[in-house]
Amino acid sequence: MTAPTPSGAGDAGDAPSHTVLSVLRGAETWLHKRGVDAPKRSAELLLGHVLSLSRLQLYLAHDRPMDERERAAMRALLQRRGAGEPVAYLLGSWSFRGLELAVSPATLIPRPETEEVVGHALERLPPGGVALDLGTGTGAIAIALAAVRPDARVVAIDVSADALAVAARNVARHGLGERVALRQGAWWAPIADSEQFDLVVSNPPYIDPQRREGLAADVAEHEPALALFSAPGDVLSCYRAIVAGLARHLRPGGWFVAETGVGASAPALALLASTAELAAPRVLRDLAGIDRILEAQRR
Repeated sequence: MTAPTPSGAGDAGDAPSHTVLSVLRGAETWLHKRGVDAPKRSAELLLGHVLSLSRLQLYLAHDRPMDERERAAMRALLQRRGAGEPVAYLLGSWSFRGLELAVSPATLIPRPETEEVVGHALERLPPGGVALDLGTGTGAIAIALAAVRPDARVVAIDVSADALAVAARNVARHGLGERVALRQGAWWAPIADSEQFDLVVSNPPYIDPQRREGLAADVAEHEPALALFSAPGDVLSCYRAIVAGLARHLRPGGWFVAETGVGASAPALALLASTAELAAPRVLRDLAGIDRILEAQRR
């Protein structure tokens, strides 16, 4: 059985002319019927990708005819989006704090909540400081820190070789190879015993795989489980591994800043409060009012 064709993309035997606007409208309707989140935005991003046009340019060119090659490319992307594949993976890149970053199914898609974590981390990074990004994925946090703070150096670690390959592309793309060092390994494994940092920042896995309520289907089905989920029944598994290295590797007076979320924020804060080497533990809410940013200072 042939999958239904996204009507907005058109077929060779359809109306003689398909314009940017008619394809956009048809694509939005098709995605909406399939329950895709933000169907209009998805249609705009995908068609912009096909035509190499910005959102504004799409609407300025609303009456521009689209040929069959362009419509076929749009149909292929719509089929994948209609099946739940995230837009960012279809585009191959995503914006984070104004920085365009390559993404792949080996990495989480950078999110606005993590932008807020970076904003807070920047406030905790002293002049000329050295930061450590644990579980870097696309390199988003490390790159954002280095891009804003040319005086700083960042070490970025990930256990996934595939994720680090994406991060390496992003570091090179933004010309930060001299100040962002990438290393492969689990948490503290690639760090020498004598190395210390002024800031340790992380967006670790904190979702219990046994309790996925509220997790969007496209996230659960397409983004890497390694970067999403804690150990079953233990939302603190990754936080615990990170906190275990802070006494040795976080300089006195330095700060630990991490992302958290619903179901993990309270136990993670309790973990920080119970760690003798850490002072002033607290959790801050994001713009949506959700407990999102953990922090504590090394005594």
